Order: sequence, then structure tokens, then C-alpha cells
Amino acid sequence: MSHDGNVVISPKTSFALGLIGGVLVLCTIGFFILLSYVFNNQASSDLSNSDQNLAYDDTYPSPVDDGLSDEVGEIKPIDDTDHIVGPDDAEATVYLYSDFECPYCGRFHTSFKQLMDEYEGRIQVVFRHFPLSFHPNARTAANAAECAAEQGKFWEFADGLFEDQTILGSDRYETLAKNLKLNLSKFDDCITSSKYDSKISADLSGGMTAGVQGTPGTIIVGSDGQPTLVPGAIPYDQLKAMLEAVL
Repeated sequence: MSHDGNVVISPKTSFALGLIGGVLVLCTIGFFILLSYVFNNQASSDLSNSDQNLAYDDTYPSPVDDGLSDEVGEIKPIDDTDHIVGPDDAEATVYLYSDFECPYCGRFHTSFKQLMDEYEGRIQVVFRHFPLSFHPNARTAANAAECAAEQGKFWEFADGLFEDQTILGSDRYETLAKNLKLNLSKFDDCITSSKYDSKISADLSGGMTAGVQGTPGTIIVGSDGQPTLVPGAIPYDQLKAMLEAVL
């Protein structure tokens, strides 16, 4: 301290204090940059780990532009591994790529069944698997449905899976198999071996090639061969209107 009462700071001390202050400023700036990165990264992660029908909540509001492409790529030809309802000479073919654990697929299933009933004989429906990676039970449920298909009960088993998507798992598959009077020994062996894993992967790969980006992914192809991509889990009236436009 000087004689006049003022504090005198030596050059060395002044330099040290300035250095410390500069470090604190840089740390503060770095903290906010890191915080911004974390939030942005989290937002991106949330988008990639969610069903791709972000425009639809429980009340099915009107679709909005979610940035997804509506272009349809090459659709894998129908073969004997597909699950098909309807005549070969149908006026339109409807491809459904679905995930048994996807809540939007569960809601859309009701509309889709209504469409199948109302346009019976006029449309051909093709069901294909599209299990999303962040749904832990989607692939095992798809395999279980394929195992039920071995015994002629694919659609009934699928209906059962969609009835309550909160209890998917081995116990649920076993219960459905019993209710449908399947050969349990054959069914269990099929489940244990993940027999249809490659078939499910082929469906998934084919769906991505066709332009499916989320679930449910539905493509309507008219008799002229022109495809139309349905934008997610739309209400029945909108689904019907899109089909009528093709017919």
C-alpha cells in the first residue's frame, strides 16, 4: 500500500490477475459453446430416434411439412414371402411397411383394416416389416408373426400384437399362439432360432429402397403402375381419398 492509502499492484501480480481473468473468460465462452452443442446434439438425436410421423399426435391433426421426401423408389416385386390379401388383378396394390411396436402403426392398423374391408376385391394388400432400431421388441414381434404365418395365422397374430403394444414379449407371443391354437412346439422352435431374421431385414432394406423413411410407410400403386406415398398415419378419410384418387 502506498503512503496515500492507494493499493499498489506489482507488474507481476497484475500480469497474473490478467491471466486468470482471461482464462475465466475463455472458460465461460467454452462452457456456453459446449452447452449449445449438447442441446443441438440432443435435439438431433431425439429426431433420429423417433417415429417419422412427427406431424401426428393423438388427435391426428392435418399433415405438415416435416422435411421428408415423398418420392417413391423401386418397390421390390411381390413374391411368396409376402403376406397378401386381395386378387392379383386388383385395381390397386397397397404396400404397408409396419412396425409392431410403433404407436402410430397401432393407430393406423384400424384404418388399414377398414380400408381392406371396404375395398375387398378391388385392392391387393401387401404387408412388409419395417422394424425401427429404437423399438427393442419390434424385430422379435415381426419374427413371431412370421412363425405364426408358418401355420396360416399371420394376419390374426398381427391383429393380436397391435391390440396391446405395451406387453410385447415372449409371454405375449406364447399367449397369442395358444389362443390361435398353433402347434406350440413348432412355434417355440421358430421363435428361438430367429428363423425369419433375414426375411425381416430384406423387408426393411426393400422398404428403404422404395423410399419409406418411417412407420407406418404405405405406398399405393394404381393399375397404371404409378406409385403414391401415403404421408404417415393419416386418418381413414384421408387414406380413402388417396386411394380413390388412384382408383
